[in-house]
Amino acid sequence: MNHNKKRVFYVKYLADGIFGDVLAARGDVTLDKIHDDASDQQSGPILAAAHAYQVGASRDELPVRFHVDAALLTRAPNLLIASSNGAGYDPIDVDACTAAGVIVVNQSGGNARSVAEHVIGMLLVLSKRIPEADRALRRGDVADRNAFIGTEVLGRTIGIIGIGNTGGRVAQIATALGLKVLAFDPYVDAEKIAARGAVKVELDDLLQRADFVSVNCPLNARTRGLIGAREFALMRPTSIFLTAARGFIHDEVALAQALLNKTIAGAGLDVWAKEPPPGNHPLLAFDTVIASPHTAGVTHEARRNMGRIAAEQMLGALDGRCPPRLINPQAWPKYSARFERTFGFRPDPLKDLA
Repeated sequence: MNHNKKRVFYVKYLADGIFGDVLAARGDVTLDKIHDDASDQQSGPILAAAHAYQVGASRDELPVRFHVDAALLTRAPNLLIASSNGAGYDPIDVDACTAAGVIVVNQSGGNARSVAEHVIGMLLVLSKRIPEADRALRRGDVADRNAFIGTEVLGRTIGIIGIGNTGGRVAQIATALGLKVLAFDPYVDAEKIAARGAVKVELDDLLQRADFVSVNCPLNARTRGLIGAREFALMRPTSIFLTAARGFIHDEVALAQALLNKTIAGAGLDVWAKEPPPGNHPLLAFDTVIASPHTAGVTHEARRNMGRIAAEQMLGALDGRCPPRLINPQAWPKYSARFERTFGFRPDPLKDLA
């Protein structure tokens, strides 16, 4: 067995300091930090020696030259693991990693509670028309409080697009509030969806029946542009669109048009095509929109949980175990051979290789 140091690096920041604390307890692991404005001369030696990269999950917060793409993989020839700070992994080119024998992991589930609470929070305040009332009050424009009559959520229907860790938690809270739950997820069967408190339906059916539509799926080739003008047109004039998933899953121009035409009643938005969005973004002009700058999962509890599970998963992978949140199992054969050449032993076999 090769007893060389296992080298991990990150750029700019970690989800939580606990990640560094857990790794520091291991004498065989070195954690390096690269500042986001570091020169190639400063970052080059760290990249060249690295076995693992703990990657910021927000594409716009991470300089493009530190996104995990073919160019970075060339500069980091010993890299074996790319680990996202969050559930999303936008800054990682999964196909390029697979081709290079680099495994990609995320921290799915680590912030599910925080994101789900944020979604339900947006649902409640929009149902009660609190953003509209708040803005009118600040403008001194409340002549008649009956202009802001809201609705209760009991007995209404939420449609969840993607009922994984976060979507399942949304379903759980929604059920507790007395909502009926529909779910569209081609990767989860009807029985499992029922166990999560929802009824499995197709996307068009969900859009037509739901009072609230919540997007909780990852951004990938299949979901990019999933919700556009056609989909908004299927929704009810009284329905509300919610997303704390990723920008580019919904079409922002089409959403603005749907709100302008009153095709739908409102929207709660935590994710954007450009983050943060500019202050003059058209969607920010609507009183029927509540917005946040990708902060649904940014809580003290979620950050600490994400940091802990990221560290545990990273150390497990470096010790040769199969990570529980592996994104690209297709990379495993090539990764295993590269891992053995690097550390002198072969990692555990991957079961049920996709």
